[in-house]
Amino acid sequence: MSQSDQIPPAPVTAVGQRDISDLLQVKPRQHPSMHGFDSDYADIVDYIIRCTHRMWEEKDVGLIEDHYGEGVEIFTLAGYSRGIDAVVEGTTKTLAAFPDRSLCGETVIWCHKNDNGFLSSHRIISHMTNSGNSEFGPASGKRATVTTIADCLVRANRIVEEWLVRDNLSLVLQLGMDHRAVARRLAGDISRQRDYRDWRERQIDAALSCPAAAVAAAPAAAGSDPEAFARQALEAIWNRRRFGAVRDIYSPTCLCYAPSGRVLFGHGEIIGYIISLLGALPDARLNIDHICATPGDGGGSEIAVRWYLAGHHRGDGIYGAPSGHRVLIMAVTHWQIVDDKIAAEWTVFDELAVLRQIYGGA
Repeated sequence: MSQSDQIPPAPVTAVGQRDISDLLQVKPRQHPSMHGFDSDYADIVDYIIRCTHRMWEEKDVGLIEDHYGEGVEIFTLAGYSRGIDAVVEGTTKTLAAFPDRSLCGETVIWCHKNDNGFLSSHRIISHMTNSGNSEFGPASGKRATVTTIADCLVRANRIVEEWLVRDNLSLVLQLGMDHRAVARRLAGDISRQRDYRDWRERQIDAALSCPAAAVAAAPAAAGSDPEAFARQALEAIWNRRRFGAVRDIYSPTCLCYAPSGRVLFGHGEIIGYIISLLGALPDARLNIDHICATPGDGGGSEIAVRWYLAGHHRGDGIYGAPSGHRVLIMAVTHWQIVDDKIAAEWTVFDELAVLRQIYGGA
């Protein structure tokens, strides 16, 4: 891990368990690292929390023009977009379907980048009512709670790249819809997007050709070398299929919040879920895109990992009869580290978009 990506020094805004009214209070003067940022943002965490609240809860969608770069790229597993107009359009459509959407920021894990920018990983719990039509179907009038993680590359007050993962399958289920029917109906949409197809194929090729890495006899200490810990843990478990390593890496009482509302407890359930996913994609390989870490609000540390998993749908299991199609998963994982073990995990990816690939052969 380069010096610029090391756990950053305090003090910066702490998010955990704090009410938004407290987080939005006037902050002290800017942190010295905030070159080019508006003066009302104290640090990168304050920037992420405050501008998100302004755009969504306060419905000041026009602030996007001052907070996103002109050529911003937005990557999701359901599609790709470029430019400020696309961000404004997407935000407006979401608010039309869920006008009371509120976003509770659970954590922001971040690091400096070598170009005077930041990489932030913002975990959000959204509460909302489906009062308008959406891409998923007609308004249902039902309430839903969904987890999203937004990874943003930020320079001088503007987001220049964003990787967005949202638990859309869980959302569709809460709206009372048949997730398989929705996925089949939407399956052709993403395959028609040339930029998306090109990006997806590049990520699949990169993951499947990723060379095997050496696995240490014991994982690196998460507190002192979070990048080495994350790389060794994911390589051992996902690429080397050493599922027993979960017992060395995770606390025996770890709670893991996985896509589509799954809540896993302890080593056995975590191992079982990983095997079920790899059983559907038996040749899958995992490729890490980015890692960053910060001290935890209550001690220990927090690690954010953005990763891709790619393989062929050749196995029975959680995604139905094998289709043979190439499948890409883009995910973000947040780990809470206590005593050099994973005490809690949040992994988010769009499982509805996975089904869209399986049904559509994108």
